[in-house]
Amino acid sequence: MTLRSPNLLRVASLIAALACEPIAAAEWATEEEAVAMVKKAVALIEEQGPHTAYAEITNKTGRFHDRDLYITVLGLDGKVLAHGANESLIGKVLIDATDADGKQFVKERSELARQQPSFWQNYKFMNPVSKKIEPKQMYCERLNETAVCGGVYSF
Repeated sequence: MTLRSPNLLRVASLIAALACEPIAAAEWATEEEAVAMVKKAVALIEEQGPHTAYAEITNKTGRFHDRDLYITVLGLDGKVLAHGANESLIGKVLIDATDADGKQFVKERSELARQQPSFWQNYKFMNPVSKKIEPKQMYCERLNETAVCGGVYSF
């Protein structure tokens, strides 16, 4: 069989197409990846303490930043303690922050964290990869007086 054989070319094309599919599917983080990353962040905070863990969570080249997925840690008062996408928010109290639809998502997150040990929250936020405001699903776990969260963008 030569390289010009129609069957060989079809097989090569199929292999190339299938090889590219996982790359496209992996472009955006999944809900399962968000949950796993939050659990790893909680474990790190418990093991190494907030000071060390928050620095690692905020490090954009660290293990808590993957594509459009990153970790944020908020005090239940709305104060940003760590933020994997925007370090300039650390130390700011955002309890009255609203999303593109006017939803007070930080206040809602704080209330949800007071009521349950883990939860999903929906709101809109700037996707750091696409640079567009998009619907976001945020998974959070309460840890003492904080909410440790990681989210995925839904299209």
